[in-house]
Amino acid sequence: MDIFNREKEFDTVKMLSPLVWAYVGDSVYELFIRTKLVNNSNAKPHKLHIESIKYVKAKAQADILSKIENKLTEEEKDIVRRGRNTENHHVAKNSNVADYSKATAFEALIGYLYLSKQDERLQEILEFCID
Repeated sequence: MDIFNREKEFDTVKMLSPLVWAYVGDSVYELFIRTKLVNNSNAKPHKLHIESIKYVKAKAQADILSKIENKLTEEEKDIVRRGRNTENHHVAKNSNVADYSKATAFEALIGYLYLSKQDERLQEILEFCID
């Protein structure tokens, strides 16, 4: 049983907006980072939060995308391109437009892989992020 009820078919996932992929990807990535930190630390929640910000802020996600781009398949590069090129009227207060755009592309990739149930590939990419 899929506890997250990812019932959308692959073709339907491909038709979603890249901002929808990024919306989901943001949560998936944040949960991954928080889980890693909790599993590897006895720190208090405030300290865990401060540490997680190092990974989830736009600049960090943009840097991760730059690091992994050459490891992506053509399909994944297309997802990243769509995520980066989508029109977003918001930029985080501690970011610039270029980093925010790349971060959105990274989150779109994570969300796309999650929603399309490509769990092994998602795990591979997430592991690249913390190496």
